[in-house]
Amino acid sequence: MASAQLPSRAEVELGQPELAPWVVQALQDVTILLGAPLVSGAVAHVEARLQGRRGPRLLQPYYDLAKLFRKETLVPEGAGFVFLAAPVVAFGCYLVVPLLIPVLTTFGLPLGYMGDILGGGFVLGLAGFAVALAAAETGAPYAQLGSSRAMTFGALLEPTVLFVVFTVGILTGTDLPYALAATVRSSAGEIVRPAHVLAAVAFFVVVLAETGRIPVETHSGTLELGMIDEARTLEHSGAPLALLKWGSAMKQLILYTILVDVFVAPWGLAGSRQVGPVLLAIPALLGKALVVGCVFAVIDNSFSKLRLFKITELLAAGFLLAVLAVLVFSLGGA
Repeated sequence: MASAQLPSRAEVELGQPELAPWVVQALQDVTILLGAPLVSGAVAHVEARLQGRRGPRLLQPYYDLAKLFRKETLVPEGAGFVFLAAPVVAFGCYLVVPLLIPVLTTFGLPLGYMGDILGGGFVLGLAGFAVALAAAETGAPYAQLGSSRAMTFGALLEPTVLFVVFTVGILTGTDLPYALAATVRSSAGEIVRPAHVLAAVAFFVVVLAETGRIPVETHSGTLELGMIDEARTLEHSGAPLALLKWGSAMKQLILYTILVDVFVAPWGLAGSRQVGPVLLAIPALLGKALVVGCVFAVIDNSFSKLRLFKITELLAAGFLLAVLAVLVFSLGGA
């Protein structure tokens, strides 16, 4: 009788097989891809409850995407190939960023060292530029208005992101997101370092502005006086509009992931490629992202909407916090 095959060393020690690195890498993308609509639906439901409404179902974003993919795609007169290519380019950019950040693991995966935090910011910036370019190409006044506003406020956000990256670099000696997450996990004292706290708060302001959860802009409204992101997608329909909405949800979850897994709470990540820890990291990430989304919803609904030009004051505050983080470290107050 043939003898039974002996289990591997990893199976003996932990009783679980290891996943191949490329499988874990793919799981990071799949988690962001499939989890983003769920987080968006849950946050929208919480926001509706805060406003005294029943709100949409938790899975409503999935139904909306399925409906949009079945609808006909219409192209405005005079729009060229950029109008149809931009949603695909933006969606592809949102699939690249999860390869560079700690989504499920504490260690870098094979493609995790292709770029740093700044590189990930450039990829997200490329996605925003593609969407804004498609909106400008339509010639529609509201779409061009949203494109112009997005580019204007994006230019104010970029210096803040740069100084946050500088702070990460001087704190860890590298600008890789995995290194900063490892630094924060190494000691509880790292979380309350003045430079780290200031950088984290500055990035919090960036995420608040990038996801439209500020008491100035209505992130899902169609009022001309305050809409930005919604204006850029007014001329899209069908599958391209589905890709834009799906990409917007992915961008939100990506920013939440960077905030919690790099700056604030880099726990719950898998320390090995074992099946159990990797799979447990998925609900841990979605749970943390949901908590962050609820915090943003509370902030968004706790203030009356202000004038559009007040956004510059909020972005200026985030920039000053990022500059202070660099100065505090340089002066020995880290």
